[in-house]
Amino acid sequence: MGRFNIFQKILLYIAIAVFMTFILLPFFEMFMASLRPLEHLFRSPYQFWSDDMSLQAYSDIWVTVPMLGRYIFNSVFLATVTTMLCMSFVIPSAYSYARFSFKGKRISLGLFLGVNMFAGAVLLIPLYKLLRTFGFLNTYAAMFVPGAAFLVPTGIWLLKAYLEKIPIELEESAYIDGASRMYILRRVVLPLAVPGLIVVAVATFIGAYAQQFLFAITFNQKREFMPLPAGIFEFIGYQTVKWNQMMAASLVGIIPVLVIFLFLQKYLVEGLTKGALKQ
Repeated sequence: MGRFNIFQKILLYIAIAVFMTFILLPFFEMFMASLRPLEHLFRSPYQFWSDDMSLQAYSDIWVTVPMLGRYIFNSVFLATVTTMLCMSFVIPSAYSYARFSFKGKRISLGLFLGVNMFAGAVLLIPLYKLLRTFGFLNTYAAMFVPGAAFLVPTGIWLLKAYLEKIPIELEESAYIDGASRMYILRRVVLPLAVPGLIVVAVATFIGAYAQQFLFAITFNQKREFMPLPAGIFEFIGYQTVKWNQMMAASLVGIIPVLVIFLFLQKYLVEGLTKGALKQ
């Protein structure tokens, strides 16, 4: 910021304010909609504030959808398991791509990017047949196994870029002292890569939390395994949609991700900045 003059700083802050407004405005409108009675949501002209606003929808959601708490738990559980499964594959794979040269390295990295180009809907039928063969349908595995498959390639790319910034001389010194490759990975590389690991884990968790809907409604028919995105559909009735309660439930479902961001914000910023700079 020191290299900018006053006029440039003002323009920069205005641009940031406009950007944040577009990002946060939908969430603000969700909150305002959750406060309004259902019959007043679409009244015209639009009123920013009225005397009939209340937090009633936040108590009604647990009555309208009694299993809402279970749905939220399922979403957090599935995202957590998916993240752990992804990281168990991402860490050794990213380290191998960052430190070793082998045949097919560039081709396989390109294929990883190609996986992300396919929408989940394109692969639903083959995934359904595969999960049915292994007996995973109507279980938690039906959602976190394909979820991990789609998220591992992105995790490898993100962590590989961070590991490449760690000086290889540190590993060579440990190797000369007789340390094994696994020891070097566990005791030298991973402690230095903690910020990068947190960035990849959080990105994976958010991706897993967001992609549950399609897999849930396709590979699962049991309510006790349903995540929150699929459970929110219970606010849609035959005659009406309880929009205020749906907005309230959606905001409540965001809380776990928001808490993770608040607790790991320091490490996220550190990981993103270090991963973008040469050491």
